[in-house]
Amino acid sequence: MQIKKILLLGYFCIHFFSIYAQQQPKGSISGKVSDAAGIAIPGASVSLNAGNIGAKTDEQGSYKLSSLKSGQYQITVSALGFRKSVKSVRVAEGQQVILDFSLKSEMTQMDEVSVIGRTTNQEVNRQAYNVTSLDAAKLHNTTLDLSHALDRVSGVRVRENGGVGSSFNFSLNGFTGKQVKFFIDGVPMDNFGSSFQINNIPINLAERVEVYKGVVPVWLGSDALGGAVNIVTAGGKQNYIDASYSYGSFNTHRSAVNVAYTTPKGFTFQLNAFQNYSDNDYKVTIFSAQNLAGQTFQNKKFKRFHDQYHNETAIVNVGVVDKPFADQLLLGVTLGKNFSEVQTGARMESVFGAWHRRGNIVMPSLKYMKKDLFTKGLDLRITGNINVGREQNIDTAYVRYNWFGEAKRYNGVGSERERSMYKYRNNNGILTTNLSYTLNDKHSFNLNDVLTTFNRKGSDELFPQDAAYDQPRKNKKNILGLGYRFTANEKWSTSVFVKHFYQHNNYSQSYNPSGGWGDVAYNELNSSFNKLGYGLATSYFLTPTLQLKASYERSYRLPETDELFGDLLNLEGNIDLDPEKSDNFNLGLSYQTNINQVHRFSIDANLLYRNAHDFIRPMLNRNEAKQVMGNLADVTNLGVDGEVRYSFKNIFTAGVNMTYQNLRNNTKYEQGYTMESPLYRDRIPNMPYLFGNGDASLFFNNIGKMGNTLSFGYNILYVHAYYLSWPSQGDKETKRDIPRQWNQDVNVTYSLANGMYNVSLECKNIVDNRLYDNFYLQKPGRAFYVKLRYFLKKY
Repeated sequence: MQIKKILLLGYFCIHFFSIYAQQQPKGSISGKVSDAAGIAIPGASVSLNAGNIGAKTDEQGSYKLSSLKSGQYQITVSALGFRKSVKSVRVAEGQQVILDFSLKSEMTQMDEVSVIGRTTNQEVNRQAYNVTSLDAAKLHNTTLDLSHALDRVSGVRVRENGGVGSSFNFSLNGFTGKQVKFFIDGVPMDNFGSSFQINNIPINLAERVEVYKGVVPVWLGSDALGGAVNIVTAGGKQNYIDASYSYGSFNTHRSAVNVAYTTPKGFTFQLNAFQNYSDNDYKVTIFSAQNLAGQTFQNKKFKRFHDQYHNETAIVNVGVVDKPFADQLLLGVTLGKNFSEVQTGARMESVFGAWHRRGNIVMPSLKYMKKDLFTKGLDLRITGNINVGREQNIDTAYVRYNWFGEAKRYNGVGSERERSMYKYRNNNGILTTNLSYTLNDKHSFNLNDVLTTFNRKGSDELFPQDAAYDQPRKNKKNILGLGYRFTANEKWSTSVFVKHFYQHNNYSQSYNPSGGWGDVAYNELNSSFNKLGYGLATSYFLTPTLQLKASYERSYRLPETDELFGDLLNLEGNIDLDPEKSDNFNLGLSYQTNINQVHRFSIDANLLYRNAHDFIRPMLNRNEAKQVMGNLADVTNLGVDGEVRYSFKNIFTAGVNMTYQNLRNNTKYEQGYTMESPLYRDRIPNMPYLFGNGDASLFFNNIGKMGNTLSFGYNILYVHAYYLSWPSQGDKETKRDIPRQWNQDVNVTYSLANGMYNVSLECKNIVDNRLYDNFYLQKPGRAFYVKLRYFLKKY
């Protein structure tokens, strides 16, 4: 039913835009502007008959001139760093003319630095920070979600527990989980709940994704220890509709509708809606399985039978833009829900057949932006939201399942693991304030404050009198940052910053006042944390194409609410967690060049060193049924990652990246011991340390008709084997590990009418390898998908 609702909404949106388009004069001129190598040029000016009528090219280099009467026209295209191009064209009544431009480079030397037109992604990558900007628009025809798109970035590993909607662990240069922070348009995603996670958000929601490795800019306002990911959605006053639907293996359905419309008077409406559904009934190989008759089977394949997942989400914003009192003022709401069956615990030996979870998100929001507030160069941005959605954990069946789908039922009251119908609200709220001031071309300042609140309240109808549910689980965090940037010239820029970290926890701990069985009482406790962090980032261009970067940060990462209070699924809470502290060092090199505007090369390499104290890492709890987060006194990481890319005109592109991270236990003496720990300088277990990606794409332009493109793509992922436990403990011949893995995906896409209509076919894990991430939780095998996408943009 939810799928039908979202698809119906997409149909009406498409119908609305079609009627709107039909009401306009049909004569138009559209096309793409690129350089001699076929690379799109964004921001190029396209003028009609040397007059005021014109347009700017978008990120893909596309433009469109609409509402044209029949007649002869002269089109002039110009862009910074390129020679002007003029073409004449005749437009008949109702004719839609496609006219592409290829501009020749015209390098202008200024302070010995070549000034050429650059895309937003290129500008982001030129920052002094160790950052990679992923152009999400190039992936909009794929079935990828955000997590799988990020898994192709050097230094990133996304480790999943299974198929669509499963729990995942995000790792960036050795830092994992909550040590890496996520943002949408600069707003933290800490309070979005289970209905809105990066592994259920379609890639079409994003215009680009910025991955900051190590040092994080002060304007993001984060207590990240190892980096941050900022998902940037389409902005500005664009009018467009982007609707897609995909179907594939394991009865997987995904659909998305993105709509934006701004009137000439400044009223704006934005809608982002998406849906995911999958039975996740792929086959897994179980090393040892026993049926109810007591027979044991080795290395037998079973189909997952209790792993259905679906979620539906809609984000609506309405407001005004370009007003005297605000450049942007939006009131919005995010609504969504999800349902997830639980097939296994932290290991595949635990099998469930009835336990499930459900949740929703109800999050009103406010966005306000004003440039040149009171004085030129002073910009203010305020965002706020609160999530009052609910989550529920339902485990009431007193039964034991096996991989054969057989169930052994028991009399009385019980559960599959932990009897519960606990329903709760986390009541997360976030308020961000960012004030920036540009004094002149050389000096700029930034003040950022992020306040986060958490107050879990819930009840369980199975245990209405249980005092444990009335105990406080409250958390408040505030991150205040001040930054300064000095830009000496086009070659050299440096940023310095200082951050204040504050956290207050309100909770309770149980005790037995009388010593008698079942006598439980609670003490209410409070804990607080205050610290200062600081850092700097600098960049220098040795040549116009060779950039050096260096950055350092003393950072703190405050324990997250799930780590402190648990997630009521597979993560057990640990209120005794201490904040993490780390000294992060980064050195980077970036080189780009082209040969005769035909062959383009780029090389990016980064060297990193981390020295972390009270490092928080996942481990199994005492009965190995759940994960729990714990502090490891001291951890170091010396690593390197790099990427090499090559492209030939607009016909072929390929790249490869590799990451090596040497995470070591640097705790020489365990607490209470005087002898050196046998684990001293051991590699941190259950953490991949060598992995990489490769990709290649081949494009055939104007296939069948002008403006049509046929492309073939290939992607390969490699992860080296790593141990699940400490390398120095146990027998190397029998101890458990995650084996070496290869995953290969292929795809073919046919785009028509300059990207208006798109059809994609994909095969993931084409050779059907066994893939694992966490404690042998097997991921899907070979799978096939088809995606249909419609994209219409009004200029």
